[in-house]
Amino acid sequence: MKAQVLLPKVFNFPFTYNLNNIKTKIGDLVEVPFGSKKELGVIWKNSYLEPKNIKIKNISKKINYSIDEKLIEFVEWFSVYNMVPVGLVLKMVIGGNDKFIKKNDKSIELKKTKKKKFILNKEQLSALSFLETTNNKFDVSVLQGTTGSGKTLVYFERIKKIIKKENQALILLPEIFLTNDFKSRFEDFFGFEPAIWHSKITPKQKRLIWKGIICNEIKIVIGARSSLLLPFKKLGIIIVDEEHDASYKQDEGVIYNARDMAISRANFEKIPIHLVTSVPSIETYNNIQNKKYRHVKIFKRFENYPLPKTKIINLNIVKYKKKFIAKETIQLVKKYLKKKEQVLFFINRRGFAPYLICKNCGRKLVCKNCSLYLTFHKLKNKAICHYCSYEKNIKYKCKSEADCDFIMYGPGVEKIFEEVKEIFPNKKINIFSSDYMKKKDEVEDLFKRINENEIDILIGTQMVSKGFNFPKLNCIVVIDADFSGRGFDLRSTEKNIQLYHQLSGRAGRFSSESLIIYQTLSPLDTTLNELIKNRSEEFLKNELIIRKKNRLPPFIRLISIIISSKDHSLSLKGATEIKIKLNQIKGIEILGPIDSPLLKIKKYFRSRLLVRFNNQALMQIRITNLLNKLKISSKIKLTVDVDPVNFA
Repeated sequence: MKAQVLLPKVFNFPFTYNLNNIKTKIGDLVEVPFGSKKELGVIWKNSYLEPKNIKIKNISKKINYSIDEKLIEFVEWFSVYNMVPVGLVLKMVIGGNDKFIKKNDKSIELKKTKKKKFILNKEQLSALSFLETTNNKFDVSVLQGTTGSGKTLVYFERIKKIIKKENQALILLPEIFLTNDFKSRFEDFFGFEPAIWHSKITPKQKRLIWKGIICNEIKIVIGARSSLLLPFKKLGIIIVDEEHDASYKQDEGVIYNARDMAISRANFEKIPIHLVTSVPSIETYNNIQNKKYRHVKIFKRFENYPLPKTKIINLNIVKYKKKFIAKETIQLVKKYLKKKEQVLFFINRRGFAPYLICKNCGRKLVCKNCSLYLTFHKLKNKAICHYCSYEKNIKYKCKSEADCDFIMYGPGVEKIFEEVKEIFPNKKINIFSSDYMKKKDEVEDLFKRINENEIDILIGTQMVSKGFNFPKLNCIVVIDADFSGRGFDLRSTEKNIQLYHQLSGRAGRFSSESLIIYQTLSPLDTTLNELIKNRSEEFLKNELIIRKKNRLPPFIRLISIIISSKDHSLSLKGATEIKIKLNQIKGIEILGPIDSPLLKIKKYFRSRLLVRFNNQALMQIRITNLLNKLKISSKIKLTVDVDPVNFA
């Protein structure tokens, strides 16, 4: 007897092995010889052609774990949809080797914690009742709520009932930094520690959690994108928190949108999925309008505290010398600090200054690997590229033989920190940015000090908007409320609406007197004014009209093909040749080739093609087949991005 065995490698097909009297079924994990090594694989479906005139090896042994056939179906579909080898998708399920299998670990023990009592209000109970009407079959429901309205409590109650029936639950979060704050809220509700899965956990933790999931010993997993492909034994529900967040799109390695794939996995598992948001993504909103997704809203914030009041400060009529915080802003902030309340200064730029130009010779500090300016980081006293991490000292000889005298244009989070420190020298001030939160204990210490009101002022980047709960934060200053995109992101306006709505929700969670200040050079900007009026639905309706008129998602489908080479002319030539071949496929429109807006990244020049086609067709199969037949130069690298979010 023979069996097909899929290996977690860059293959789009399984390999044939002799069973050698070993009893197996589809989904069983087995060890097989591959080349000179032993590899872990999975017994796959017998729907592939067997090789001819090749000596077939024996399976070495069966491992005592098995993945569900529903997950196998999902893996195959995921591979086709995202145009990635099926073996690479399997690697996300079982890992690259037998690291989960050989160690004789004890079962994972999740610590018991002190449980608090939570009582849902009428609105929350009504939303819970609405979500429960699915009868636990496949169903997509959107739980939309004003920031601070207790959406988390609603789906915690939903999960509690599901795990009582011995089912498992997956909660997806967009950022790993969210898990620390979220973990304490989880423990207060459930009375035990959650299993947390993301790229930064240790190999031992991964091994223990993986085993606990496949044996149905772990009931709830809180995870980033990759947790979506874990081998749950009895998955009963999936929650996608902050479903609108662009971080759900993985844009390196295996490229996919975790929110969309979560919906597909729920479909294969025949279970409900809840998308949770304060302002839905444009795709989700469109599906609500088309009655494809069920939809429930929560309006009241905790204890009926109102959303913050808003104040626009027009920087065109404010005189300030090389400073980024207006005098009027300072006076308003002082009122909150006097009441011992916390203030957040928000600037969505890491580092100290995004551009450095010598005022004498005009030298610009640009990355040698990428088409990008280097950002100066005072923390390291170096200019750094945010794409390839290239670092450079900023000492250069100018024309006059003296050192270059660099002017630093535009503020980053470090520059604002310096300015705030100068204005409020006696206050405790901290930066809330990924550059300053590398270690787990640093993150936990910062949250502890924020919650115990030991920090007066936070200077934060976009990270701070993502679901954190700061009890004493009642004033937010947006340093630069600029809503214009850079031309290569069709979602920039949508993202800004979501970002600033989330941000305003960080303030006034336990106060009726909170304020968000927008400093801007464009006080009449339509997006800013829609946001202030809290009319995100009007914006989404209008955005759908624009997208339909311009034949953009969600009304049509897009696939980006990025052609990279260390030789610029080769990338353009390769793109042109690929376009000629793609034109053989009927029913698609090919835009390009053009140079990418970010022409060079990590020493590779990049050209782009954009494939546009009708929503109804799954064109990926035909495009994959054509691309696989192409004889592409080894000097060219192809990257395919299905449903692209970024066009840089």
